[in-house]
Amino acid sequence: MRTSTRGSRRLMALAAVAALTTGLLAGCAEDSDDGSKNEGGGNGGGGKTTLTVGTFGTFGYKQAGLYDEYMKLNPDITIKENVTLRTDVYWPKVLTRLQAGAGTDDIQAIEVMNVTEAVQTQADKFVDLGKEVDKSQWLDWKNAQATTEDGKLIGLGTDIGPMAICYRKDLFEKAGLETDRTKLAEQWKGDWGKYVDLGKQYMKKAPSGTKFVDSASSVYNAALGGGTERYYEKDGTVIWDESDGVKKAWDVAMEVATSDMSAKLKQFDKPWDQGYANGTFATVACPAWMIGYILEKSGDAGKGKWDVAAAPTAANWGGSFLGVPTASKHQKEAIALAKWLTAPEQQAKVFAKQASFPSTPSAYSTLKPAAATTEYFSNAPITQIFSDSAKTIPTQYFGIKDQAINTALTDIGILQVEQKGKSPDQGWDAASKEIKDVLGQ
Repeated sequence: MRTSTRGSRRLMALAAVAALTTGLLAGCAEDSDDGSKNEGGGNGGGGKTTLTVGTFGTFGYKQAGLYDEYMKLNPDITIKENVTLRTDVYWPKVLTRLQAGAGTDDIQAIEVMNVTEAVQTQADKFVDLGKEVDKSQWLDWKNAQATTEDGKLIGLGTDIGPMAICYRKDLFEKAGLETDRTKLAEQWKGDWGKYVDLGKQYMKKAPSGTKFVDSASSVYNAALGGGTERYYEKDGTVIWDESDGVKKAWDVAMEVATSDMSAKLKQFDKPWDQGYANGTFATVACPAWMIGYILEKSGDAGKGKWDVAAAPTAANWGGSFLGVPTASKHQKEAIALAKWLTAPEQQAKVFAKQASFPSTPSAYSTLKPAAATTEYFSNAPITQIFSDSAKTIPTQYFGIKDQAINTALTDIGILQVEQKGKSPDQGWDAASKEIKDVLGQ
């Protein structure tokens, strides 16, 4: 059944968000309960103005030395990064603080699945950065995602998420599978079902204590990113329950969830991080930004064991923006920093460190991963693999509650099947109930 977020239902959903915002205000001061942390750049502690940057996951600015570089160029500035590991924890806090008009960081990262909500409901809480930059530096479709109907640009694009498969070639060899990245890509080319079939082969001779893939949710998100339909139509109509893209991604995820090939981990939780460190899964759906995550979580023990191959289909998973809240006490300085961090030169530096793929086309001709990164991933041609994927990524529309719907399907629906042994129908029903609550239906 098709439903719409317009009219009274949209008002109900917004009212629910407002109620949630009010209830969360008392708890927004501390982040330590969810793995958040403050990370300084390392230098410039004597700066006159402290700018805070709120991010999630691993953006790579600290790792690539950009904060240190900026503070050397601007000795009157000190930068502090506030990191929350999970986006679904990070974004509700940002909404709370935006609506309160206080407590925001000077710069707030916005994930692509949240940007439509920010554009449609929070645009007045962000500075119009379109007046501060040459917008032609960014991909047109990337700018469009962060632009209001009246032309206000609330965020500058950081990266996009072209897809690959990262795999442990040492585990593949022990399981008697092909290890050459080009031959592997041919084996699963064009169909995520072929990737799952290879997982079944892996499990026949899997090294002790290992699984083929980290989670069914990983496969779901990758497969969904390769379709043209997600959860909404362009006019705001919700179509998640009859979307062809959702159905195909759900079906392939269920093949994984009901088999023995998954490590059954929840992505971005500590056990998932430990799975990287301990080598307990052989593959992971690998958008460009995942390279940096693997480098950090697998550590020295993973060096030379990981490799990268083209994904079954071109897809995009992730990609973010930097916005400057109007509540920032240092708007001028924050705008300057956001512009600098997202400029083509800096996006190329982050790619060199951890392969986060730029949203600024002029950087593409200069992209070159650091020698240490390519060595870590068995000298894989990372630039070519991700560039080839980026050229054919399908256009997708993200709706106002895109992330909430996605989280319900992955963290409730899929996990019910994968971790609790529920049937696929029971998992779908559990996710449906949560989604209807989110949409106020």
